[in-house]
Amino acid sequence: MRIFLTGALGHIGSYLLHNLPSHLGVGEIIATDNLQSQRFSSLFNLKIEPSVKFYEVDSRDLTREFLVSTGEIDCIIHLSAMTDASSSIDKRRELFQNNLESTTNIARIARELQIPIIFPSSTSVYGSQESLVDEENSVLNPQSPYAECKIAEEQIFTESRQDCKFTVLRFGTIHGTSPGMRFHTAVNKFCMQASLNQEITVWKTALNQKRPYLALKDAARAIAHVVNKKLWDGNIYNVVTENYTVQQIVDFIEEAQGVPCRIRLVDSPIMNQFSYEVATEKFVKTGFSFAGSASQDIGSTLQLLSGIRNS
Repeated sequence: MRIFLTGALGHIGSYLLHNLPSHLGVGEIIATDNLQSQRFSSLFNLKIEPSVKFYEVDSRDLTREFLVSTGEIDCIIHLSAMTDASSSIDKRRELFQNNLESTTNIARIARELQIPIIFPSSTSVYGSQESLVDEENSVLNPQSPYAECKIAEEQIFTESRQDCKFTVLRFGTIHGTSPGMRFHTAVNKFCMQASLNQEITVWKTALNQKRPYLALKDAARAIAHVVNKKLWDGNIYNVVTENYTVQQIVDFIEEAQGVPCRIRLVDSPIMNQFSYEVATEKFVKTGFSFAGSASQDIGSTLQLLSGIRNS
Protein backbone atom coordinates (compact mmCIF):
# COMPACT_ATOMS: atom_id res chain seq x y z
CA MET A 1 0.00 0.00 0.00
CA ARG A 2 1.23 3.49 -0.87
CA ILE A 3 -0.07 6.53 1.01
CA PHE A 4 0.16 10.14 -0.16
CA LEU A 5 0.35 12.44 2.88
CA THR A 6 0.14 16.25 2.72
CA GLY A 7 1.12 18.42 5.67
CA ALA A 8 3.41 15.57 6.68
CA LEU A 9 5.62 17.51 9.10
CA GLY A 10 2.87 18.93 11.30
CA HIS A 11 1.57 17.71 14.65
CA ILE A 12 -0.65 14.98 13.23
CA GLY A 13 1.30 14.36 10.03
CA SER A 14 4.60 13.73 11.81
CA TYR A 15 2.92 11.23 14.12
CA LEU A 16 1.54 9.40 11.08
CA LEU A 17 4.98 9.34 9.44
CA HIS A 18 6.38 7.51 12.45
CA ASN A 19 3.37 5.42 13.52
CA LEU A 20 0.95 4.77 10.65
CA PRO A 21 2.93 1.75 9.39
CA SER A 22 2.12 -0.07 12.64
CA HIS A 23 -1.58 0.28 11.83
CA LEU A 24 -1.43 -0.35 8.08
CA GLY A 25 0.44 -2.58 5.68
CA VAL A 26 2.10 0.50 4.21
CA GLY A 27 4.77 -0.11 1.60
CA GLU A 28 5.66 3.53 1.06
CA ILE A 29 4.62 6.99 2.21
CA ILE A 30 4.83 9.87 -0.25
CA ALA A 31 5.07 12.88 2.08
CA THR A 32 4.75 16.56 1.18
CA ASP A 33 5.02 19.77 3.20
CA ASN A 34 5.77 23.38 2.27
CA LEU A 35 8.20 23.66 5.22
CA GLN A 36 6.70 27.01 6.21
CA SER A 37 6.94 25.92 9.84
CA GLN A 38 10.53 24.63 9.41
CA ARG A 39 9.78 21.42 11.32
CA PHE A 40 12.63 19.41 9.83
CA SER A 41 12.82 17.41 13.06
CA SER A 42 9.70 15.54 11.94
CA LEU A 43 11.91 13.72 9.44
CA PHE A 44 14.50 12.62 12.01
CA ASN A 45 14.87 8.92 12.89
CA LEU A 46 12.27 7.61 10.47
CA LYS A 47 12.10 3.84 10.14
CA ILE A 48 13.84 2.38 7.10
CA GLU A 49 10.73 0.32 6.32
CA PRO A 50 8.38 1.44 5.00
CA SER A 51 10.29 3.98 2.98
CA VAL A 52 9.34 7.66 3.01
CA LYS A 53 9.79 9.87 -0.02
CA PHE A 54 9.64 13.52 1.00
CA TYR A 55 8.95 16.46 -1.31
CA GLU A 56 8.99 20.14 -0.36
CA VAL A 57 5.88 21.38 -2.13
CA ASP A 58 2.82 23.46 -1.29
CA SER A 59 -0.48 21.59 -1.69
CA ARG A 60 -1.78 24.48 -3.79
CA ASP A 61 0.97 23.75 -6.30
CA LEU A 62 0.48 19.99 -6.54
CA THR A 63 -0.42 18.76 -10.02
CA ARG A 64 -2.03 15.67 -11.43
CA GLU A 65 1.20 14.98 -13.30
CA PHE A 66 3.21 15.10 -10.08
CA LEU A 67 1.00 12.55 -8.34
CA VAL A 68 1.09 10.27 -11.36
CA SER A 69 4.89 10.53 -11.46
CA THR A 70 5.16 9.23 -7.88
CA GLY A 71 3.57 5.91 -8.87
CA GLU A 72 0.29 4.23 -7.95
CA ILE A 73 -1.31 5.73 -4.84
CA ASP A 74 -3.90 3.88 -2.77
CA CYS A 75 -5.03 6.74 -0.56
CA ILE A 76 -4.50 10.47 0.04
CA ILE A 77 -4.51 11.85 3.58
CA HIS A 78 -4.85 15.63 3.26
CA LEU A 79 -3.55 17.40 6.37
CA SER A 80 -1.84 20.52 5.04
CA ALA A 81 -3.44 23.61 6.56
CA MET A 82 -3.03 26.65 8.76
CA THR A 83 -4.41 25.28 12.03
CA ASP A 84 -4.47 27.98 14.74
CA ALA A 85 -8.17 28.74 15.15
CA SER A 86 -7.70 31.54 17.68
CA SER A 87 -5.23 33.55 15.57
CA SER A 88 -7.30 33.01 12.42
CA ILE A 89 -9.56 35.89 13.52
CA ASP A 90 -6.92 38.29 12.19
CA LYS A 91 -5.85 36.14 9.24
CA ARG A 92 -9.11 35.27 7.53
CA ARG A 93 -8.03 36.07 3.98
CA GLU A 94 -4.64 34.36 4.35
CA LEU A 95 -6.22 31.27 5.91
CA PHE A 96 -8.88 30.89 3.21
CA GLN A 97 -6.30 31.41 0.47
CA ASN A 98 -4.11 28.69 1.94
CA ASN A 99 -6.54 26.10 3.29
CA LEU A 100 -9.44 26.35 0.86
CA GLU A 101 -7.24 26.60 -2.22
CA SER A 102 -5.08 23.63 -1.21
CA THR A 103 -8.13 21.46 -0.47
CA THR A 104 -9.84 22.50 -3.70
CA ASN A 105 -6.70 21.52 -5.62
CA ILE A 106 -6.05 18.17 -3.94
CA ALA A 107 -9.75 17.20 -4.11
CA ARG A 108 -9.80 17.91 -7.85
CA ILE A 109 -6.73 15.76 -8.44
CA ALA A 110 -8.12 12.93 -6.30
CA ARG A 111 -11.39 13.08 -8.23
CA GLU A 112 -9.66 13.04 -11.61
CA LEU A 113 -7.41 10.13 -10.67
CA GLN A 114 -10.09 8.35 -8.65
CA ILE A 115 -7.87 8.12 -5.57
CA PRO A 116 -9.73 7.82 -2.24
CA ILE A 117 -9.08 10.73 0.11
CA ILE A 118 -9.38 11.28 3.85
CA PHE A 119 -10.03 14.86 4.88
CA PRO A 120 -9.59 15.62 8.60
CA SER A 121 -11.98 18.43 9.46
CA SER A 122 -12.67 19.78 12.94
CA THR A 123 -15.39 19.66 15.60
CA SER A 124 -14.93 23.44 15.82
CA VAL A 125 -17.50 23.64 12.99
CA TYR A 126 -20.18 23.08 15.64
CA GLY A 127 -19.26 26.21 17.58
CA SER A 128 -21.56 27.32 20.36
CA GLN A 129 -24.17 24.67 21.17
CA GLU A 130 -26.50 23.98 24.07
CA SER A 131 -26.60 20.19 23.83
CA LEU A 132 -24.98 17.04 22.49
CA VAL A 133 -24.13 17.46 18.81
CA ASP A 134 -23.95 14.88 16.05
CA GLU A 135 -23.23 14.77 12.34
CA GLU A 136 -26.84 14.53 11.14
CA ASN A 137 -29.02 16.76 13.30
CA SER A 138 -26.90 19.61 14.62
CA VAL A 139 -26.79 23.05 13.02
CA LEU A 140 -23.25 24.24 12.40
CA ASN A 141 -22.28 27.44 14.19
CA PRO A 142 -18.63 28.28 13.43
CA GLN A 143 -17.01 31.01 15.53
CA SER A 144 -13.70 31.48 13.78
CA PRO A 145 -12.48 31.81 10.18
CA TYR A 146 -10.70 28.47 10.71
CA ALA A 147 -14.02 26.72 11.43
CA GLU A 148 -15.80 28.57 8.61
CA CYS A 149 -13.11 27.42 6.20
CA LYS A 150 -13.42 23.82 7.39
CA ILE A 151 -17.12 23.90 6.50
CA ALA A 152 -16.32 25.26 3.04
CA GLU A 153 -13.71 22.52 2.59
CA GLU A 154 -16.16 19.83 3.66
CA GLN A 155 -18.58 21.10 1.03
CA ILE A 156 -15.98 20.59 -1.68
CA PHE A 157 -16.27 16.89 -0.98
CA THR A 158 -19.95 16.54 -0.13
CA GLU A 159 -20.99 18.37 -3.29
CA SER A 160 -19.05 15.88 -5.44
CA ARG A 161 -20.16 12.61 -3.85
CA GLN A 162 -20.92 11.09 -7.25
CA ASP A 163 -17.38 11.61 -8.54
CA CYS A 164 -15.10 11.38 -5.51
CA LYS A 165 -14.29 8.62 -3.02
CA PHE A 166 -13.80 10.30 0.34
CA THR A 167 -14.37 10.30 4.07
CA VAL A 168 -14.45 13.42 6.28
CA LEU A 169 -13.31 13.00 9.89
CA ARG A 170 -14.19 15.81 12.29
CA PHE A 171 -11.34 15.71 14.81
CA GLY A 172 -11.59 17.00 18.36
CA THR A 173 -8.77 19.09 19.85
CA ILE A 174 -5.62 16.97 19.64
CA HIS A 175 -3.56 15.86 22.62
CA GLY A 176 -0.46 13.69 22.55
CA THR A 177 3.19 14.05 21.58
CA SER A 178 4.73 13.95 18.12
CA PRO A 179 7.98 15.09 16.46
CA GLY A 180 6.19 18.06 14.89
CA MET A 181 3.92 18.99 17.77
CA ARG A 182 2.83 22.58 18.34
CA PHE A 183 1.68 24.35 21.48
CA HIS A 184 -1.16 26.64 20.38
CA THR A 185 -3.96 24.15 21.14
CA ALA A 186 -5.47 23.96 24.62
CA VAL A 187 -3.88 20.86 26.16
CA ASN A 188 -0.35 21.42 24.85
CA LYS A 189 -0.44 25.13 25.68
CA PHE A 190 -1.56 24.39 29.24
CA CYS A 191 1.22 21.81 29.63
CA MET A 192 3.82 24.30 28.44
CA GLN A 193 2.56 27.02 30.77
CA ALA A 194 2.49 24.62 33.73
CA SER A 195 6.02 23.41 32.94
CA LEU A 196 7.26 27.00 32.96
CA ASN A 197 5.47 27.61 36.27
CA GLN A 198 3.32 30.19 34.54
CA GLU A 199 -0.36 30.89 35.02
CA ILE A 200 -2.56 28.73 32.80
CA THR A 201 -4.58 31.14 30.67
CA VAL A 202 -8.19 30.03 30.23
CA TRP A 203 -10.97 31.82 28.38
CA LYS A 204 -13.35 33.35 30.94
CA THR A 205 -16.36 31.37 29.71
CA ALA A 206 -14.54 28.07 29.25
CA LEU A 207 -13.34 26.72 32.60
CA ASN A 208 -16.39 24.57 33.31
CA GLN A 209 -17.56 24.08 29.74
CA LYS A 210 -17.13 20.74 28.02
CA ARG A 211 -15.19 20.46 24.77
CA PRO A 212 -14.25 17.53 22.52
CA TYR A 213 -10.69 16.16 22.68
CA LEU A 214 -8.91 13.55 20.59
CA ALA A 215 -5.84 11.48 21.43
CA LEU A 216 -3.26 11.57 18.65
CA LYS A 217 -3.13 7.79 18.94
CA ASP A 218 -6.86 7.61 18.19
CA ALA A 219 -6.51 10.03 15.27
CA ALA A 220 -4.00 7.68 13.63
CA ARG A 221 -6.11 4.63 14.45
CA ALA A 222 -9.20 6.31 12.98
CA ILE A 223 -7.39 7.04 9.72
CA ALA A 224 -6.10 3.46 9.59
CA HIS A 225 -9.62 2.20 10.29
CA VAL A 226 -11.03 4.08 7.31
CA VAL A 227 -8.29 2.80 5.02
CA ASN A 228 -8.43 -0.80 6.23
CA LYS A 229 -12.22 -0.98 5.90
CA LYS A 230 -12.19 0.98 2.64
CA LEU A 231 -14.76 3.26 4.25
CA TRP A 232 -15.07 5.52 1.21
CA ASP A 233 -18.76 6.16 1.78
CA GLY A 234 -18.86 9.94 1.39
CA ASN A 235 -19.83 10.39 5.03
CA ILE A 236 -18.79 12.78 7.78
CA TYR A 237 -17.79 11.25 11.12
CA ASN A 238 -17.04 12.81 14.50
CA VAL A 239 -13.78 11.46 15.92
CA VAL A 240 -13.47 12.34 19.61
CA THR A 241 -11.82 10.33 22.38
CA GLU A 242 -13.66 12.11 25.17
CA ASN A 243 -15.48 15.32 26.09
CA TYR A 244 -13.86 17.15 29.02
CA THR A 245 -14.19 20.46 30.80
CA VAL A 246 -11.11 22.67 30.90
CA GLN A 247 -11.12 22.17 34.66
CA GLN A 248 -10.77 18.42 34.12
CA ILE A 249 -7.78 19.04 31.82
CA VAL A 250 -6.22 21.23 34.52
CA ASP A 251 -6.90 18.48 37.08
CA PHE A 252 -4.99 15.99 34.90
CA ILE A 253 -2.03 18.40 34.79
CA GLU A 254 -2.10 18.88 38.55
CA GLU A 255 -2.26 15.13 39.09
CA ALA A 256 0.74 14.56 36.80
CA GLN A 257 2.82 17.37 38.34
CA GLY A 258 1.76 16.82 41.91
CA VAL A 259 1.28 20.55 42.50
CA PRO A 260 -1.66 22.93 42.01
CA CYS A 261 -1.88 25.04 38.84
CA ARG A 262 -2.42 28.78 38.86
CA ILE A 263 -5.25 29.83 36.54
CA ARG A 264 -5.81 33.24 34.96
CA LEU A 265 -9.09 33.87 33.16
CA VAL A 266 -8.73 35.87 29.91
CA ASP A 267 -10.92 37.24 27.16
CA SER A 268 -10.97 35.73 23.67
CA PRO A 269 -12.70 36.89 20.48
CA ILE A 270 -14.12 33.37 19.97
CA MET A 271 -15.50 32.71 23.46
CA ASN A 272 -18.97 31.21 23.70
CA GLN A 273 -21.44 30.73 26.50
CA PHE A 274 -22.28 27.05 26.19
CA SER A 275 -20.71 23.71 26.84
CA TYR A 276 -21.00 21.32 23.98
CA GLU A 277 -20.37 17.60 23.77
CA VAL A 278 -19.76 15.75 20.53
CA ALA A 279 -21.33 12.34 19.89
CA THR A 280 -19.26 9.61 18.23
CA GLU A 281 -21.82 6.81 17.88
CA LYS A 282 -21.87 7.07 14.09
CA PHE A 283 -18.16 6.29 13.81
CA VAL A 284 -18.28 3.66 16.55
CA LYS A 285 -20.98 1.83 14.60
CA THR A 286 -18.47 1.29 11.78
CA GLY A 287 -16.50 -0.94 14.17
CA PHE A 288 -14.13 1.60 15.71
CA SER A 289 -13.33 1.85 19.41
CA PHE A 290 -11.47 4.69 21.12
CA ALA A 291 -8.46 3.79 23.24
CA GLY A 292 -6.64 7.06 23.97
CA SER A 293 -6.18 8.74 27.34
CA ALA A 294 -5.92 12.48 27.99
CA SER A 295 -4.32 11.92 31.39
CA GLN A 296 -1.62 9.67 29.89
CA ASP A 297 -0.95 12.07 27.01
CA ILE A 298 -0.68 14.99 29.43
CA GLY A 299 1.77 12.99 31.52
CA SER A 300 3.88 12.24 28.43
CA THR A 301 3.85 15.87 27.32
CA LEU A 302 4.87 17.10 30.76
CA GLN A 303 7.64 14.52 30.84
CA LEU A 304 9.02 15.89 27.57
CA LEU A 305 8.97 19.37 29.08
CA SER A 306 10.28 18.38 32.51
CA GLY A 307 13.73 19.88 31.91
CA ILE A 308 12.41 23.44 31.57
CA ARG A 309 10.44 23.68 34.80
CA ASN A 310 11.50 26.67 36.82
CA SER A 311 9.49 26.06 39.96
